[in-house]
Amino acid sequence: MTGRSRIARPTEQAAIRAATRSARPLPSVPSLLAALLEANERRDREAVTLCAHLVVRASEPEVGE
Repeated sequence: MTGRSRIARPTEQAAIRAATRSARPLPSVPSLLAALLEANERRDREAVTLCAHLVVRASEPEVGE
C-alpha cells in the first residue's frame, strides 16, 4: 500500500506542555485533609503521601504569609 499517510503522534514533551497550559483546580484544603486522615486510618502509605503533597499544593499561596 503506497497511499498511507503518516499519523502524527505527540511526543512526551508536547504532551507535558499541553497539560501545563492550563491550571487544574485542586479540591479544598479541608476535603484534602479529610482524605489524608482517612488514608492514614487505612494505613495506605501511597495515598497518605499523595494527599499530603496535594494539601501543600492547594495551600501554596497561604504558605509563608
